[in-house]
Amino acid sequence: MSERYPGYDVLAKRNSPSWNAQTRRALDERLAIDREAHRFLTDVEWRTLEAVCARIVPQPRDRARPAPLAAMIDQRLEADATEGYRDARLPPLREAWRRGLRALEAEARARERCAFGDMPPAQQDALLAAVQSGQARDRSWGDMPPELFFSKRLLHDILSAYYAHPHAWNEIGFGGPAAPRGYVRMGYDRRDPWEACEARPGREEEARRENARVGRR
Repeated sequence: MSERYPGYDVLAKRNSPSWNAQTRRALDERLAIDREAHRFLTDVEWRTLEAVCARIVPQPRDRARPAPLAAMIDQRLEADATEGYRDARLPPLREAWRRGLRALEAEARARERCAFGDMPPAQQDALLAAVQSGQARDRSWGDMPPELFFSKRLLHDILSAYYAHPHAWNEIGFGGPAAPRGYVRMGYDRRDPWEACEARPGREEEARRENARVGRR
């Protein structure tokens, strides 16, 4: 994915007409998040969440500053920033995450007699697959269906955090909020000059040259 939009850096748009002050402020706040900081979760819950995030969205090893997924989720939990709705079969946001992380830890200790974060990646994936399919059985889940926690909280919240971060935008060629500039070329397979150029087979250098100019337009 890193070469699908070669040479593209969405942050090059920071001082261009593509973004306004509100967008710059929001992105600065996201980029300033300390990936080691947690204020809502306990140390044990935090370590479990970090390990889960690493399995759900394995980030490139050569990325100097990985998107702080666990910190973004902890920040949301501290603020109790709900979506205004939820599946009635799940408890509220904070309780769902706390119970889910504790249940994952209990499942790990029952299966491998160690913390989830200490399990080999293959065993972590197997446990997450069991949660996804509803095969997790530890009593720590209570009346919360494991498969719903996986799909509607764990998967949803981790992926939402990842694709809200500029590091992920470079991978998918996203230009950030279209404010105040907006878009002009709305037809199929049309691209405005300030949008990322997707590489075609054999034409990677052409895309790289185009993407080097995105922030200057």
